[in-house]
Formats: sequence, structure tokens, C-alpha cells
Amino acid sequence: MLTLRPQKDQDQPFIAHLYRSTREAELAATGWPEAQKELFAAMQLFAQTTDYRSRYRGATYELILFNKKPVGRLYLWESGSEIRVIDISLLPEFRGQGLGRSILTDLLKAARRKRQTVTLYVAQGNPAKRLYERLGFVKIGDTGASELMEWRPA
Repeated sequence: MLTLRPQKDQDQPFIAHLYRSTREAELAATGWPEAQKELFAAMQLFAQTTDYRSRYRGATYELILFNKKPVGRLYLWESGSEIRVIDISLLPEFRGQGLGRSILTDLLKAARRKRQTVTLYVAQGNPAKRLYERLGFVKIGDTGASELMEWRPA
């Protein structure tokens, strides 16, 4: 069973583990010792968290639970006409199983009812881009490192 719950301070070790998992391929290519990889990931997570909290005031920060166990995170920011998916991440062993699709499908249904646009950034080369395209997201911008994608209700 797939559910969401607000992120709590005591979830920080899980969030750090999840974040690290999203950077593993990049870290593997560095040749750094494990301690340096850990420090780098911790610094990057701190920078990301600081950025999200300053740019997206009022955002919701939720954990994705599968059978009551944390398996990912979903961060959303909402303005009158837009829902921004700030971040959606799953642990590697839960990717490709339809969990992200299920969460996003529910989000798009809610956005359709409210007549809101849904936007997100996806990193260049991220395989999740194919899912976003299948759900109806289209590219509307490019930063070089990532693409801005948008979904509009019919």
C-alpha cells in the first residue's frame, strides 16, 4: 500500500540515505574514498535543502511510504495556478515498479480538478523523463543541466 506522510526531523537519516542513492553513479566515477563521498553528499544535501526552503516557502515535504516503510520523498510547492514537483525520489530498489507513476497520476488527477498546471525539472539523462513524457509532460525550458517540463489539464 502506497501512502504519504509529512517528513519529520527524525527522518533525516533516511533522507540522507535516499539523497546519496540518487548521486551514487556520479560518486562512483570520482574515485574518492568513502569518507569523502559521504561528506560531499552531506554538503550537497544541505545545499539542496537550504535552496528548496528559501525558494519554495510554504512547500510540503512528504515521505513516500510503501507498506508503511519509507521508500522515497515527494516535495511539492503550490501557487494559485501551478503545482511544482520540487523533488520526487525513490530508493533504487523501488524504482521502475510503478510507484512514481501512481503518485504522479494521483497528483495529476488533483491538478485536473483544480485546473492547475504541474511543472518539474528533470536532470539531463534521468530515465524518469520517459515516465513524465508518458504522463503528458512536455519540455518548456532547458537549463543545460536539466529540463523544465510542464503538464496542463485538458
